Amino acid sequence: MSSTNVGDARESLRDEVYRKGPNILQEVPDLSLVLGGPLFQLLRKSRLRGDALELVHRRVLVSVLLTWFPLLLLSAIGTGVGSAAQISFLRDIEVHARFLVALPILIGAELLVHSRIRAAVRRFVEYRIVLPKDIGRFRRAIESAVRIRDSIYVELALIAAVYTLGLWLWNSRNDLGVATWYELPGGRWKLTPAGDWYVFVSIPVFQFILLRWYMRLFIWFRFLWQVNRIELNLIPTHPDRCGGLSFIGKSSYAYGPILFAQGAILAGVVANRVLYRGESLQSFKVQIGGFIVFFVAAILAPLLMFTPRMARVKRKGLAEYGLLAQRLWVPVRVPTFA
Repeated sequence: MSSTNVGDARESLRDEVYRKGPNILQEVPDLSLVLGGPLFQLLRKSRLRGDALELVHRRVLVSVLLTWFPLLLLSAIGTGVGSAAQISFLRDIEVHARFLVALPILIGAELLVHSRIRAAVRRFVEYRIVLPKDIGRFRRAIESAVRIRDSIYVELALIAAVYTLGLWLWNSRNDLGVATWYELPGGRWKLTPAGDWYVFVSIPVFQFILLRWYMRLFIWFRFLWQVNRIELNLIPTHPDRCGGLSFIGKSSYAYGPILFAQGAILAGVVANRVLYRGESLQSFKVQIGGFIVFFVAAILAPLLMFTPRMARVKRKGLAEYGLLAQRLWVPVRVPTFA
């Protein structure tokens, strides 16, 4: 097929989108990574969440009252607040970073992720990246993502992982070498009343919310992988220099609060080790560097799946542009004078 015929076909497809634009948008369901799932329904029935993620302040307050405040109360009743022979609750930086900083951020980040990702999904159709003939496949990709998001089995698996692997990892990495407000002297799992709540309620709640974010990231990247298998209408000369897909990269900014929350947890862990085990801050440079590389790669690397397609579009566009320039080039004869 010649470049002229290809151009005519593209123009006809775009004209069809312009004619059917509003109707096509109505045919495409919304994709929100956070508006769904058993926990979402439970919070909505408990009047802790509206249909559009309202009442964030209530959810943050309830999370603090469930995870942090009982620890303060139980440690104050016991021996965890003022004893000089152990790390008191008020001096445990990791606990405060986890439940007063990271957990509220993870809850509040739902608003940002919902608005950014939902808009990015609709732009595939609004920007004519997905053409009318492929709307069915695009809709099926959205429906597949929604099924995973709303699956009760997925959230039950997350709970099982939290109370098995999650607690094992926390226990294996949480030895400060001194007595603490949550653990009695003499060995692991000899917990105070505050420690029981900390280990079996607060930590699992936090880990569950964190794992749900990892699950949402997986759903988003799986959705992008399915969309990448569709014949996308990319424009080689698009001003964003990404064929029209730059909005996908910008949507990754929505996950910034999750990275910040993870950084706050790491900072709390490092602070405890430096203050109470006497470790040097320099000894954590590998962990800190690895943390930065891993999570930045986890957010941005999956976007590289579009790179081969954009490279092909660029090569094809350059070839068509060169052919057009060759056809429009008219040699100019310079008059000669005898």
